[in-house]
Amino acid sequence: MPPETRPAAPGPYGPDPFGRLPAALRNVAYSAARHPGAGSPDEASPTARGGGDLRTGGGSPGAPDLSGGANCQRYAYAVLHHFGLWVPPLRSAELWADVWATYRVDRPGPLDLLLFDGGPVAGRPEGYGAHVGVQLGPDQVLHLCKEVGRPVVWCAADFAARTRYARLLGAKRVRERVRPPGL
Repeated sequence: MPPETRPAAPGPYGPDPFGRLPAALRNVAYSAARHPGAGSPDEASPTARGGGDLRTGGGSPGAPDLSGGANCQRYAYAVLHHFGLWVPPLRSAELWADVWATYRVDRPGPLDLLLFDGGPVAGRPEGYGAHVGVQLGPDQVLHLCKEVGRPVVWCAADFAARTRYARLLGAKRVRERVRPPGL
């Protein structure tokens, strides 16, 4: 998507991109059980339940409910939704493999999704268990992690200092305001 058609993003356009987000996106509690597609803390994702095809409406494009907390992916998708972008409720390996709603980019820009991990694990697909954040600007990644418990902006050195996030797997950009057909 050409830069001039991307939604207005925080990023390098001001001194405090995190502070300019609505309070609902600044005060979310971390919850591993609140992953993409989970309707309640005890509910599995549509994929785990055998749910429908997300490309044809098997996942809701509405604003994600973060009232019960979120994991990193669900939080990142809510931030993108705030800026008019929609991502199906994909888990990290599904997101990394996805080519319908997102595509890989070599140089991440504002509102691109960044996936971090500790390196490949035998027997797991690429991207499995990867941590997801949203690029806000140069060396600014907004994310939600268990360690902090609330949304935070880290730089590359903050991720590199932690084994579980030491490797930047890559970046994904959301295609033009993707919506399932008929919605």
